[in-house]
Amino acid sequence: MLDKAAEGKKGSGMDSVLVIDSDQQRYLNLKAILEFIDCGSVQLSDPAKWQEQIKSSDAIDAIIVADSSEDALPDILKGFNKDKSAQLPLILIEDEKKAVKLSDDIAASVVSRIKYPVKYRDLTEALQYAQIYRDNQDQQQGAYSPELFRSLVGNSRGIRLVRKHIEQVAKSDATVLILGESGTGKEVVARNIHYKSARRDKPFVPINCGAIPSELLESELFGHEKGAFTGAISTRQGRFELAEGGTLFLDEIGDMSMHMQVKLLRVLQERTFERVGSNKTIASDVRIIAATHQNLEEAITKEKFREDLFYRLNVFPIEMPPLRDRIEDLPLLVNELIKRLEHEKRGSIRLIQSAIVALCQYYWPGNVRELANLIERLVIMHPYGVVDVHDLPKKFQVESDAVQGKALIDESLISIDPFETPRLPRDGIDLKEHLTNLEYNLIKQALEDAGGVVAHAANRLRLRRTTLVEKLRKYGLQRSDETT
Repeated sequence: MLDKAAEGKKGSGMDSVLVIDSDQQRYLNLKAILEFIDCGSVQLSDPAKWQEQIKSSDAIDAIIVADSSEDALPDILKGFNKDKSAQLPLILIEDEKKAVKLSDDIAASVVSRIKYPVKYRDLTEALQYAQIYRDNQDQQQGAYSPELFRSLVGNSRGIRLVRKHIEQVAKSDATVLILGESGTGKEVVARNIHYKSARRDKPFVPINCGAIPSELLESELFGHEKGAFTGAISTRQGRFELAEGGTLFLDEIGDMSMHMQVKLLRVLQERTFERVGSNKTIASDVRIIAATHQNLEEAITKEKFREDLFYRLNVFPIEMPPLRDRIEDLPLLVNELIKRLEHEKRGSIRLIQSAIVALCQYYWPGNVRELANLIERLVIMHPYGVVDVHDLPKKFQVESDAVQGKALIDESLISIDPFETPRLPRDGIDLKEHLTNLEYNLIKQALEDAGGVVAHAANRLRLRRTTLVEKLRKYGLQRSDETT
């Protein structure tokens, strides 16, 4: 069953799969294939108990039903659309001689139907369809979460203009072209437009045009019929159909081949398309939002992008400024990124003023994405700690005399309240040790901000000078030139 598979082995993207089957040997055969293609966990459930297993687990990514006979399947699927199981993709393994008829509500969740004995290639493709289904479900559920929109925080002129443009265009169905460097948050802008539009209750479907080979992009966008090409073992919906009534986000549109640009232009003009291998015309009610980091007008002069498609897409352009051009927003972005990590119970951290100012000196070629990666790294390295300049990676460190007194931004924005919405880590915490570390770090920060003057540090901490002196002795922070 696994012959010729090792050479082309690919990860399934599924961390946990539940197999519903009463046949132990068939389950073991399936498990062998699933583990070979890097499924993290493969669980077996009796057909009579699978719902209880779903309710007791938070880590099921897909369901494979192997007991798909006409006698067993109705009982297995009886409660499938209840609770969280309705959000899970379903793969049916059918008897080779007879296919089972499905009701419309169940068929909507079935991403693939494959024959037994199972072939490696068929199961791999089924799991890929399941991953796409899960991604689409997650995007629809997450479209209302404020966590998605945090890279738009700030008071800089550039980001205020972006928010204004979002409000202006969201209520219409105009095509939007979002321009900006990689990592600036172009998809965040697209999700904001969708969220504020009348289409917010319909799907938001993103696709990266530069990440998919040109020969596969047509099938990804428009879908295909069974047998349309080698490997097309079943009919599949494309992103246009998945986004019906909602928004299709075409990221990195500048990387699309000229051949596909012609096909996309036709859909924009006629609002219809055909699946690969089909002559049936399908009407499309989808709003298009495109994004690119490239200069499309320059690409037009080099004959790498169609001018007529550019004008179709560029109805309402929005330019996302790079982080270096909105550096006054950096303290607010740091706050929001820390809140996100706290909300996800992944830890917390605090940056003192000198560290924030040091970050403001950096060029940020990776923009907000690079800042988010830095904050996550610091949280791992200094959990629940206070970070100063010397704790930053070397490329972010600047000379101390360059940091001191450099007022690039409003100091009120730099101040980060260490007591704001504290969250208990998932694994618990040693409260005494945590409070001791917090006190130590705050005293150290106050002393550094006061230039080593104990009286000034005591004023910042609202403590009597003698009380602070005792704490300095306790933590070994007493300066050699300081007297009591």
